[in-house]
Amino acid sequence: MTEWLGLPPLAAAHGGQIDSLIGWTHIFMFALFIGWGGFFAYCLLRFRRSQHPVANYTGVKSHSSSYLEIAVAVVEAVLLFAFSVPLWAARVDRMPSPSEALVVQVTGEQFAWNIHYPGPDGKFGRTDLKLLDLQSNPLGLDRDDPAAKDDVTTLNQLHLPANKPVIVRLRSKDVIHSFGVPEFRVKQDAIPGLTIPIWFIPNVTTAEMRARTGNAEFQYEIACAQLCGLGHARMRGFVTVESPEAFEKWLAQQIEEQGAPDPFR
Repeated sequence: MTEWLGLPPLAAAHGGQIDSLIGWTHIFMFALFIGWGGFFAYCLLRFRRSQHPVANYTGVKSHSSSYLEIAVAVVEAVLLFAFSVPLWAARVDRMPSPSEALVVQVTGEQFAWNIHYPGPDGKFGRTDLKLLDLQSNPLGLDRDDPAAKDDVTTLNQLHLPANKPVIVRLRSKDVIHSFGVPEFRVKQDAIPGLTIPIWFIPNVTTAEMRARTGNAEFQYEIACAQLCGLGHARMRGFVTVESPEAFEKWLAQQIEEQGAPDPFR
């Protein structure tokens, strides 16, 4: 279904449900288009002026149109209650436990994505506006906080393990942004003053997607889907999905590099 809908290749466990809903919506909309288009053409021919030069003020007495309207309402109810509501409930009410998932904070700003991992202890270190520096410490992370000793921060680079639930806590430093990765079938606004969680399970590594698409330079891209200023088009982040072992190796390397003492302090 993904191919004939023209959607990006699928790379998340829940994406099939999203694609199915989109597919059924297109099917019902196509049926409505054919039905109403045919009815419009019929009316143009059936009630053309040459055949009915004088207006008929009695009108149509059939209840066919009422039945058609009821049928449309039933289809819309099926789309809503049989597809959309269960899918929404699964994404919101059945969020996995943080102990079973990788939890990462993604903070948007004009015009970049700041990524924050809690490290092996699973605790996010304290942040302080006084420590904020757009170049060296865009999140204001307090490295003197014990919980921050093993934290990892990156800019526009989100690394994820394959086949493991990922909880992304979205935030914004300035205006409304929107975190969207089409292959994962996720899109959510990042709103100043709020922390909004979304979750998904990436199940296709970057290397596998490169082989599948035949594009050796393929990258999952984080696109800001909300106009956020003059640099909106440049607000691009990238996701690297790798095996759990490769992810743990990358995370350990980042902890070692970022946890090293600053020689200039």
